[in-house]
Amino acid sequence: MYFIGVDVGTTSVKILAIDELGKIIKTVTKEYPIYFPQPMWSEQNPEDWWQQTLKGLDELFRGINKAEVKGIGLSGQMHGLVILGEEDEVIRPAILWNDQRTEKECYYLNNIVGKAKISDWTGNIALTGFTAPKILWVRENEPDNFNRIKKIMLPKDYLAYKISGECATDMSDASGTLYLDVKNRKWSNEMLSVLGISIEQLPRLYESFEVIGNIKEDLAERLELPKDVKIVIGGGDQAVAAVGGGIVGENACSVSLGTSGVVFANSEDFVVDNNNRLHSFCNANGKYHVMGVTLAAAASLKWWVENVNESDFDSLLDEAKNVKIDNNIFFLPYLIGERTPHNDPNARGTFIGMNMTTKRKDMTRAILEGVAFSLRDTFEIMRDMGMNIAEITINGGGARSDLWCQIMADVLNVKVNKVNSDDGPAYGAAILATVGYGLFKSVDEACNTFIKITDTIHPREDSVLFYYEKYNKFRKIYPNVKDLFKELAI
Repeated sequence: MYFIGVDVGTTSVKILAIDELGKIIKTVTKEYPIYFPQPMWSEQNPEDWWQQTLKGLDELFRGINKAEVKGIGLSGQMHGLVILGEEDEVIRPAILWNDQRTEKECYYLNNIVGKAKISDWTGNIALTGFTAPKILWVRENEPDNFNRIKKIMLPKDYLAYKISGECATDMSDASGTLYLDVKNRKWSNEMLSVLGISIEQLPRLYESFEVIGNIKEDLAERLELPKDVKIVIGGGDQAVAAVGGGIVGENACSVSLGTSGVVFANSEDFVVDNNNRLHSFCNANGKYHVMGVTLAAAASLKWWVENVNESDFDSLLDEAKNVKIDNNIFFLPYLIGERTPHNDPNARGTFIGMNMTTKRKDMTRAILEGVAFSLRDTFEIMRDMGMNIAEITINGGGARSDLWCQIMADVLNVKVNKVNSDDGPAYGAAILATVGYGLFKSVDEACNTFIKITDTIHPREDSVLFYYEKYNKFRKIYPNVKDLFKELAI
């Protein structure tokens, strides 16, 4: 038996096949462009996702016994706004999670409607990345497009619709829209009224491991697959990446060093930070999680490597390996604004503390540390909430760097585990497909069967002490430059 995981990422779609033992049989990645029509805007064409997914599936199934394909699970970048018209046409390019155009709309939601109301309705407050402010932006700036809306989807839901014909979403991905009542796992009528949209325009809600239907007959014929292949809705990339990393159980925690950086922790019950600095979302296993996000994690290193140095990752990371911790060189990784804990779209990337002896390798290390410090901001909030986190599982492209993993262990003062899969959301989506098919009774059972720890990085006591002092300095920088960031944005 084979189970397929499809992850619609920010830069590419990743598709893989696993067998009933959880072994990865084949992996395919297909890239597509991101468009930046204005500064701080970020868009993609949903048709690009679909066409590259088709190409990827064609390639994946070469050499695989298609008759043994039993299920397809999905995962995707969160928060993106996909709107379809009467004829299922895409009305406008999708507005992505890292788009920052909705500062005005977020102000309206948080200050006019009110944070207290929105938090009560949804468990969260408005952030520029969320879907609800994007809907308000379209309503205000593109009324003709707004009036044409027949269906509102998230990125992976668009693929689910193309594959199954069912207009569906899941609780974890829907949590990031800001119009789901997360605690009660249903759409918030109050928020829909504020946005001027109706339940009829929204997908049907499922748990991440549930089957929404079978593959469409015409697609099954095109791909030469059985017509009874089950489609499992899957979830938002972070919740599904947690499945792919075996993050199950109370207080189990992961750190993702992908394009964005995410600290993700499970909770049996619905919990909310009193100041709404973290996201309180539904989890892919039917429970809940909290998470915080730094918008430019590996993206900061990518910027440094490609835009500034025009070098390669391995060379710059090798340089930085032998650099001692310098308590006076800092980097704020706010290249596209920042989410947790500042919720500031005007924040910008900043180096501070260099002198005439500073070398490139020192600045490279400062970037790795700056991302780790930004993620520690989230970690500290979780600790304040009473979460007892002694170890994390690390994933994402940045996890391939032993140096960065060691820095994370030292900065957070926790054990950092690597597991036998670094394929994150795509692998998690395939695992969810096994649960939907009935191979396992629960997501937790599947994860405990498939996922094993392969390596553990321990914090080093001397470095922990150094970073404790350096982190306290890091925390002072943003409050002192916040007003300047605002002036620069005017």
